[in-house]
Amino acid sequence: QLVESGGGLVQAGDSLRLSCAASGRTFSDYAMGWFRQTPGKEREFVAVVNWSGGVTYYTDSVKGRFIISRDNAKNTVQLQMNRLKSEDTAVYYCAARPGAWELEASAYDSWGQGTQVTVSS
Repeated sequence: QLVESGGGLVQAGDSLRLSCAASGRTFSDYAMGWFRQTPGKEREFVAVVNWSGGVTYYTDSVKGRFIISRDNAKNTVQLQMNRLKSEDTAVYYCAARPGAWELEASAYDSWGQGTQVTVSS
């Protein structure tokens, strides 16, 4: 089970930190990703971290602004979002997949319920 928290309403330029708590699995066996979705659009890859936290990858639009990290001792993954823009407004989901990290949403077999992030300009 994955449970996200930390979403909210902020102004452009502000920061938010999303967190995802995992249970019911050996957390370090899984790559963890963050995705986002807006109405009428497909779920979009945002960031991913490998099992150890040593490898991360970001979609171009968030590089230099967002940081993904994980704490395997606490079974959590975080997404620090800085210098937020109105186009970052979306429902953000964390996802897990066993083994290597992937960019496609279809590669992930476990999903959280999502948390809304709204950035006003």
